[in-house]
Amino acid sequence: MAKTSRLCSLLLRLLAAAATLCAAVVMATSHDSTTIFGLTLDAKFQYTPSLEFFVVANAVGCGYTLLVLFVPPTTSLSRLVIVFDVTVAMLLTAATAAAGAMAEVGKKGNSHAGWMPICGQVPSFCDHVMGALICAFVGVIAYFLIVLHTIYTLLSPLFP
Repeated sequence: MAKTSRLCSLLLRLLAAAATLCAAVVMATSHDSTTIFGLTLDAKFQYTPSLEFFVVANAVGCGYTLLVLFVPPTTSLSRLVIVFDVTVAMLLTAATAAAGAMAEVGKKGNSHAGWMPICGQVPSFCDHVMGALICAFVGVIAYFLIVLHTIYTLLSPLFP
């Protein structure tokens, strides 16, 4: 039972690490430019703070996940992992929500604020953002499952 639980945790953490790394890399490499009326307009993730937050949060999530793989399950430090798992899950959820909100504004604009949609002019950038959001959403789901698995693992000896 312990080996199955450890294997499940390992696979979920590897999935989360891969998804968050993919999201960070895809977003970090997203850029496109267009020319409108002789003006060249660039679209990069660095121009929006919420997309920068998205890249940093996913990089932190990936780094943390890879570090936790080396924590032995029998140490007292492994009990503290659940706190950090929940914290990273919340961080990834917040970053994905913020980037998703910006993607929605980029796709549809905001008529009340006078913001025009940009995805028609820079489709490559918007495709990268959508791909990164899909990867990040997989990472958020993986972290949700990690938190549930860790809670189950910690509570199962208490309630046989």
